Amino acid sequence: MSWWLLHVDMDQFIAAVEIRRRPELRGLPVVVGGSGDPTQPRQVVATASYEARAFGVHSGMPVRAAYKKCPDAVFLPSDPTAYDAASAEVMDTLRSFPVVVEVWGWDECMVGAETDDPEALAAELRAAVESRTSLTCAVGIGDNKTRAKLATNFAKQERSHAAPFEGAGPATGIYRLTVANWREVMDHRPVRDLWGIGSRMERNLNELGVLTVADLAAADVEVLKKRFGPKMGTWYAALGRGLGDKEVTDVPREPVSRSHEETFPEDLVERADIERELRRIAIEVTEEVVADGRTVQRVWVKVRFITFFTPIKSRKLPEPTQDPEVIATTALALLEKFEVRRPIRLLGVRVEFVPG
Repeated sequence: MSWWLLHVDMDQFIAAVEIRRRPELRGLPVVVGGSGDPTQPRQVVATASYEARAFGVHSGMPVRAAYKKCPDAVFLPSDPTAYDAASAEVMDTLRSFPVVVEVWGWDECMVGAETDDPEALAAELRAAVESRTSLTCAVGIGDNKTRAKLATNFAKQERSHAAPFEGAGPATGIYRLTVANWREVMDHRPVRDLWGIGSRMERNLNELGVLTVADLAAADVEVLKKRFGPKMGTWYAALGRGLGDKEVTDVPREPVSRSHEETFPEDLVERADIERELRRIAIEVTEEVVADGRTVQRVWVKVRFITFFTPIKSRKLPEPTQDPEVIATTALALLEKFEVRRPIRLLGVRVEFVPG
């Protein structure tokens, strides 16, 4: 039997969990995010049902903007506890098979399995998840993680057979992407369709004359290294050929940091207000990590201005600490490094743990 990678990606997961406990919402445009009140400012859409996406609503957009696009949608508050529980149901279902499950988030994971028929296994996984949880998923099959992850986009094609990667329709099921069909499927596609390449990197690659996946596969590695650094340049070259990791582990990833950030209902203008809120956030996140028995060795501060310019600055502590006052003082010292000339809409503090 051969070793296969199967990327399991839940369909409209957060919206689906809400619809599962409110069946009367099935078929309606549903938007989840913030407090669920679309009149409140500074709230962001966590997810939208496929019916809401048809109106142009998508995750990451302001809830107010979603309301303008689809005023008849059902707006619901985010409920992380419910999503944690539903995700655990899904992952436990997958673990009941003779596979290795590497959890990537609430709604996705990588499954490693030895099998002669990966499509049959994928179908069994999908059926079991739907039967036990009433939630549906797509499964991408690959000979490495890169190809399995990308294959899921094809498995999620619209039922109207529109081009993949648009993310506007429910999962149609299962798709296999391997070295055997990589060039046929991917060569003509823009580099933006590759896992890990966003709009900014697409522009950078386009400036080098790299427009398609085939262009990236054929690009001079030394040119990529010079532009993006030795590590990332090599990685982009490999990505163009669909290369990737094959190892799957069920050992939970040890967190290396924790952060708190807050978008304020009204912009912060006065220095005293900025310092007060930053101090509060720093103390809150430190108290959380200390309660988990962790010690802090580095502090980051994030500031987002009304222009959405978001600089981040950090400082390594003279010695590791669990003292919230030390973290708060360090955060305020980092604030001095920022040029605060405009109102602030968001503040964030991240603390890095001492390993072990």
